[in-house]
Amino acid sequence: MDAVDGEALGRSRGGLGSKLHLAVDACCRVLAVILTPGQAGDSPHLIPLIDQVRPPVGYPQPKGWWFRVIADKAYSARGTRRYLRRRRIAATI
Repeated sequence: MDAVDGEALGRSRGGLGSKLHLAVDACCRVLAVILTPGQAGDSPHLIPLIDQVRPPVGYPQPKGWWFRVIADKAYSARGTRRYLRRRRIAATI
């Protein structure tokens, strides 16, 4: 990885680039963000992204507030699916 320190920039054929990985709720409110170099793979970042999300203040059942993760196939990996099953989070990938 040829990233510029602290800027999450990475070289690819198109030049320098970066990616934003977002967790949003059903109303498109951003719950968590991870910034990575553009050439970095997507699937390793889904679990840390989910771990950043906290239930809304005052939610009655913090353990069961996740209903479903919807993600692009670039986030599909056996380890990710295992993690989601362990946490009883439904997935559409």
